[in-house]
Amino acid sequence: MYRSSGQKLRLGDILITAGLLTDEQLQKALGLQKITKERLGTILINENFVTEQDIMRVLSQQLGIKYIDLNSFPIDPKVATSIPDHVAYKHQVLPLKIDNGKLLLAMADPLNLLAIDDIEILTNLIVEPAIARAEDLEKRIVTVFENKGVVDQIVKNLDNIYSNDEVAATQNIEEAVEDIPVVRLVNSILQQAIRDRASDIHMEPQEKEVVVRFRVDGVLVEKMVWPKALYSSIASRIKIIGDMDIAERRLPQDGRSETKVDNKEVDLRISTLPTIWGEKVVIRLLLKENILVKLERLGFSPKVLPKLVDLYNKPYGMLLVTGPTGSGKTTTLYSILRELNSSEKNILTIEDPVEYQLNKINQVQVNPKAGLTFANALRSFLRQDPDIIMIGELRDEETVRIGIQSALTGHFVLSTLHTNDTAGTVSRLLDMGIEPFLITSSLLGIVSQRLARKICEHCKEAYLLDPETVEKIGLQVADPLNVTVYRGKGCPRCNGTGYLGRVALGEILIISQEIQRLIIAKASTDEIRQQALQEGLVTLHQSGMEKLLEGITTVQELFRVTMTGL
Repeated sequence: MYRSSGQKLRLGDILITAGLLTDEQLQKALGLQKITKERLGTILINENFVTEQDIMRVLSQQLGIKYIDLNSFPIDPKVATSIPDHVAYKHQVLPLKIDNGKLLLAMADPLNLLAIDDIEILTNLIVEPAIARAEDLEKRIVTVFENKGVVDQIVKNLDNIYSNDEVAATQNIEEAVEDIPVVRLVNSILQQAIRDRASDIHMEPQEKEVVVRFRVDGVLVEKMVWPKALYSSIASRIKIIGDMDIAERRLPQDGRSETKVDNKEVDLRISTLPTIWGEKVVIRLLLKENILVKLERLGFSPKVLPKLVDLYNKPYGMLLVTGPTGSGKTTTLYSILRELNSSEKNILTIEDPVEYQLNKINQVQVNPKAGLTFANALRSFLRQDPDIIMIGELRDEETVRIGIQSALTGHFVLSTLHTNDTAGTVSRLLDMGIEPFLITSSLLGIVSQRLARKICEHCKEAYLLDPETVEKIGLQVADPLNVTVYRGKGCPRCNGTGYLGRVALGEILIISQEIQRLIIAKASTDEIRQQALQEGLVTLHQSGMEKLLEGITTVQELFRVTMTGL
């Protein structure tokens, strides 16, 4: 676009036109450039005349150059390595995508016409320049070309890995996956996932390639694409890490391991699933620093948190934390246990799996093969003089009954259940065959929660919400034309998403005498919910609206996590 005039535009002139730089500052920077030979943009940033964000914003707006966040943009190794590594390092560029004869090229300096000409000659493609952060670009160039060398070494040795003899094939795989190139590549993936704050890594084989996606703040983001021939070695290496059977590719498997990345202790939960194109591998990354947090840091509303504190300080009874997978139930339970943990209390947990080891708490791992189930462990717990019992999940009627029995005999019981809301939990227990009188005599309260993405504080901006959306979310305000909310524009700190971190949305249903009466009468979920609302229930949606008006989350997240469609 900016080449059509035939005149080379200069960064300094553009910044002066935008009012971000003075002529005096530009002349000083140009003088320094003659000495240091550095790029002008680097000098301007180092001298604190402008920020890197200023440069990217101005170039993007005034010249129509696309900004690319390399932390969230999927890198195709074949495209990225279509130019020699020395050219990528020299010009600080990285090819990203080929579409209709055009090459999308990430550049630290998109005004570098010499670099564009070089790449067009090398690739025989028309270059479409895009701007990227220099720091991100440098990291990705290193990673791409280091991994290319690793991938080439792995693929070169693939012919020797497999044979018709199954035993020999297994031995060859074991040798192959212990090779340094495979180890380095797997370690590189784990390292990138931790740095990107991912909770899960998804490796999904397709017909001709393998797609790798990271779940960041609850949302999957495509990160890289591999050649299909590479995948067997990678999957086998991950299976060995998880102490799984590398010869078994027809049945699902589960494994676990521990590692250390960037001085952070990480638990790996590995799951494989056979699909029509090969084994899908999912690695859950559990960082102790993310799960062992104080309860008030989870983000529960001031209207909800005091009720929760009051519930878990009861001497006996049952407290349930509910929600779908990935809603933070385990983190909430661990945070409660952290508050309750003391030398005066005997705390026992039965989990599948044990997420993290807690000091002074007796944790038991379910082992169905050995006959150690939730129900069997709970029976033994009652002979261990417990004060507090935590059950990882109520999966069946037998476990629920023993948990209720424990609550009725003077113990405080914590557990989780997969339900959509608090009122629906009662119906779920009834469906499992639990008598109403057992529910009312043991259950103290129910917490239902979700995790919503938080707006990035580094690129937050305010805007007026349109009246139609105000009506849709049920917001009661005096002036629907003047409702200010916030969103993230996207910046390097949040990988261009506008979100950074997550916050808990929760509702708490207290089992009052009136709700006990409704449970005994086997009232519907709607009747229980209406009574709870009359008693002051703050719903998940209301909790989300509070976070919206406080500028913590967005309208889109409110609708996404509270299961309401726009």
